[in-house]
Parts: sequence; structure tokens; C-alpha cells
Amino acid sequence: MRHKQTILYGISLAVLLFVLKWLELRFVVINHVFEIYIGAIALIFTGLGIWLALKLTKPKIQTVLIEKEIYIHQNNNLAQNEIEILRLGLSKRELEVLGLLSGGLSNQEIADQLFVSLNTIKTHCSRLFEKLEVKSRTQAMEKAKRLGIIS
Repeated sequence: MRHKQTILYGISLAVLLFVLKWLELRFVVINHVFEIYIGAIALIFTGLGIWLALKLTKPKIQTVLIEKEIYIHQNNNLAQNEIEILRLGLSKRELEVLGLLSGGLSNQEIADQLFVSLNTIKTHCSRLFEKLEVKSRTQAMEKAKRLGIIS
């Protein structure tokens, strides 16, 4: 072997480099053990904080299906005076809402009965009030009865 001496020299340098790096690592670990523990604890709490934030801010959406029997009945109190209804431009849904208002139901009860949202009922009521030129339920009922829209 011609290069036996060169190979041995290379291996001894590699072993020496390994020993020096191992000693340097031990020196860093021994001298900076407190900082290493603090860093590890900081990493653990950072991960825990991120996990907790994701858990707390995740919306909890639950879909619930409700089955109800629907009874459809004609309300004969509505649509007495077709001419006034056309003049005011009342829609069929507004007439339904007006009839339920005359029954003394709350907005939420009307929304439940018609299977629409509360905001939809509020919109229908405000449009009814505009068309009838009134400001309250009582005034709307009084004017609708006077015009013959409801009995």
C-alpha cells in the first residue's frame, strides 16, 4: 500500500476532529444547560399556546335537523278588500304577516310559523308599516281593519 501513511493520517485527523466536536458539545451543554432548559420550556409552552388558541377560536358548529308536521290552513280574515290591497301594493307574504300580527303573535312566533328568520319578519313588518303609513302594530291593525283588509 502506497498511501497507507496518508490514510492513517486522515483517519487520525477525523478521530481528533470528532473528539474535539464532542468536547465542544459537552462544553456548550454543561455551560449553557440553564439556557437549554429555558429554551425547551419556551418551545413547549409556545406549542401549548398555539394548540389552545386553535381549540378556543375554532367555531363549534352543530347542525340540528328538526322535523315538524306542517298544518296548512286558509285564513279567511285576509284579503277582504282587493282594491285596497292592490292600491297599497301588499304582497301575499305581507298579507300573511299582517294576518298573524292581527292574531297577536310576536315576531319570533310569526317567524317560527312561517319557517323564515326573525330578520325576514322584521323586514316584512317595516314594509307593511311603510305601505300603510303607520308607525306601530296597533296603528297597522287599526288601519287595516278600517280599509277592510282584515276583519
